[in-house]
Amino acid sequence: MKRKKVEDEVPSFKVSTHFLIPKHELLTKEEASQVLARFNASPSQFPYIQATDAIVKEIGARPGDFVRVTRQSETAGSSTYYRYVVEG
Repeated sequence: MKRKKVEDEVPSFKVSTHFLIPKHELLTKEEASQVLARFNASPSQFPYIQATDAIVKEIGARPGDFVRVTRQSETAGSSTYYRYVVEG
């Protein structure tokens, strides 16, 4: 019997609805270039998120894309982070 790879398995629930998962949004190419210009950085200077991550699969991101992560906090309010999608 052939076993499936763990990264090929699909969660039995929608990951984005879990209370511990912050909001993830796929950026357009235009938005990504604006982020790169704003931070005067290259994609490799941003934290990575693997294409095999469940939330990345759910939003349809592919290697080379950027993802905006918005976290809510009682103390900081709202924080925005950017992640660069890599193969994984």
